[in-house]
Amino acid sequence: MPKYDRILIVGDFNIHVCCPDMPMARGFLNLIDSFNLVQCVAGPTHERGHTLDLVLSHGFPSFNIEICDAVFSDHSPVLFEVPLVCASVKPRAVAQCRRVFNSSTAEHFSTVFNQICQIPDFLCSQTDDLSSWFYSTCRTALDTVAPLKTRRPKTKCEPWLNEMTRAVRRDCRRAERKWKKDKLQVSFQMLKDCWRQYQRTVKEAKRKHFSDIILSNCHNPRVLFKTINSVLSAPYADSIEPSLEACENLLLFFIEKVSSTRAQICPCAHDPSVVVSCSAVFDRFEPVTLSSLQETVGHLKPAGSPNDAVPPRLLKEVIPTVGPLVLELVNHSLRSGVVPKDFKHAVVKPLIKKPALDPQDLANYRPISKLPFLSKILEKVVHSQILAFLEKQNVLEVFQSGFKPFHSTESALLKVFNDIYLATDAGDCVVLVLLDLTAAFDTVDHAVLFSRLEHWVGISGTALEWFRSYLAGRTFCVSLGDYVSSSAPLLCGVPQGSVLGPLLFSLYLLPLGSILRKHGIAFHLYADDCQIYVPLKKKGRNLIQPLLQCLDDIKAWMSVNFLKFNDKKTEVMIFGSPTETPNVFVDSLAQFVKPTVTNLGVKVDCDLKFEHQIKAVVKSGFFHLRQLAKIKPILSRQHFETVIHAFVTTRLDYCNALYIGVSASCISHLQRVQNAAAHLLTGTRKFEHMSPCFSFTSLAAHFF
Repeated sequence: MPKYDRILIVGDFNIHVCCPDMPMARGFLNLIDSFNLVQCVAGPTHERGHTLDLVLSHGFPSFNIEICDAVFSDHSPVLFEVPLVCASVKPRAVAQCRRVFNSSTAEHFSTVFNQICQIPDFLCSQTDDLSSWFYSTCRTALDTVAPLKTRRPKTKCEPWLNEMTRAVRRDCRRAERKWKKDKLQVSFQMLKDCWRQYQRTVKEAKRKHFSDIILSNCHNPRVLFKTINSVLSAPYADSIEPSLEACENLLLFFIEKVSSTRAQICPCAHDPSVVVSCSAVFDRFEPVTLSSLQETVGHLKPAGSPNDAVPPRLLKEVIPTVGPLVLELVNHSLRSGVVPKDFKHAVVKPLIKKPALDPQDLANYRPISKLPFLSKILEKVVHSQILAFLEKQNVLEVFQSGFKPFHSTESALLKVFNDIYLATDAGDCVVLVLLDLTAAFDTVDHAVLFSRLEHWVGISGTALEWFRSYLAGRTFCVSLGDYVSSSAPLLCGVPQGSVLGPLLFSLYLLPLGSILRKHGIAFHLYADDCQIYVPLKKKGRNLIQPLLQCLDDIKAWMSVNFLKFNDKKTEVMIFGSPTETPNVFVDSLAQFVKPTVTNLGVKVDCDLKFEHQIKAVVKSGFFHLRQLAKIKPILSRQHFETVIHAFVTTRLDYCNALYIGVSASCISHLQRVQNAAAHLLTGTRKFEHMSPCFSFTSLAAHFF
């Protein structure tokens, strides 16, 4: 099964899948689901009213199943049509304006930049003027080195094709022409030899191409995923047809989405938070040195905006040349408390949330904000100084795991469920409430944020003015292809895609912790995901009141701070001892109680058996093994093992500490995925003994 993109299995299985509560049927349905198979027959196929004849599919769209009357058998015939997908003709690429870079561009740019770089004296007093001059000078140098050219994009050739493979291919064409001309057997044999040599050469070049990528990015899963997915996944239409009208429609949609969310927030005059006085003050930024600036630029990812005067990759190469001017621009901004206007414009690229969604529905798009690379350099300098102050003064929320080094969703879940296990082992029940906020990053009020920075964090003086300038006058536009919408102001929210945005949002939420501590409620945050939990004695009616009062205060605080609390997505779970069903009176929270919820990517059930989570992991594991089997021939065993670890083992390992105490039957499903991975890696057959497979790999022989 791992070898095929599309699978169709039909026949009489003699299992009553119409009775999912029966042990055999339940186990069978779980099995086919773990292999990503879909059971398409919905009605009875036997004269006694049971569904026995099944159509199992993978990779096909839904079938129109027709169950006919039985004629010569006690089973009814099942009819359906299998759709055949024909390759669509790609439209001709539209001509685009692009710059052409090569290996000598950086050196040529540095030479030209040094020749034209002369800072007028009057620019040294205004940050905006200095920024505009720097952008203009860089564009002038870039126009000289790599001018814009209108070209129609060529069909991309495979990245592993090189001069050697092309030379061997030319030999094949030459041998083919010779055979067509003389029709001799010796010429035909020469042609076959050339084609075999070409296939060997391409295979070796392909293996070397992917091996180099895997070797250089073995600790960078994002690059591995992108590279492997580019080979395995078929391209899809990920956007609507680019046009100026589409850009304007998306711009209006994104604006109205935030405006409508803020309009739905009910006003509240009562602020239940407890104000905490600041013991220290941060009133100015320290200037940075050229060496520290170059180190900062070296660690930044080369991601910027289409409006950048110099592409980020080129800027990182020429930083020894432009570094002194970038340093002057950064330090001038830190001294004056003014952020250049050129740094505050974002270009939004709409990205469809899932490939299967309708590209014509604007609600299916996620705005990906692209900010200038120079802005990220400045923000990174500010971030490092602010973070050092916050850590020294212990300002950051202890139970906020988002945007912190050495913290993750897994560490957050381990903390929460460790507390839940301790409480249930002591004989108590635990009520867990998962709170949901709507577009929390986009509705942050700037005036409230400035107050938070001043009174809760201790930022004042030039530093506070810098943050006021940073958030004031921000604009954005929407870009699709070569079309760009008009610009619109950003009147609220923290900048998406920025370096400082996550930190500012976590500081915005600081009073939330004081409210929860005031009521004695345990909590944990991951970005805007908030989970609160409290142990309760069984059969108590008034024990839930502190939690309800705390929730009322949280709602009031969120209204005051322009955060939209989403009641419809609030979820509640009640955990008890494994031996008896928890009986807790939760009053108005009863309508939100769910038997299963998804908490930070983990499917949790009230019995803490994690059956749904393990089922999802097994399903995902087999899917990726099926995909990875396609690229096994082009990778060495060592590199294929690295890919298996990146795509499969990491999924088995995610939050596996929560599986302590889970039944052996559930763990056996995870072991099945691990065994399949070892079989695929070593090339052994299904029923061969597993010990030799694991002895030659770094895969664990047992999951636990």
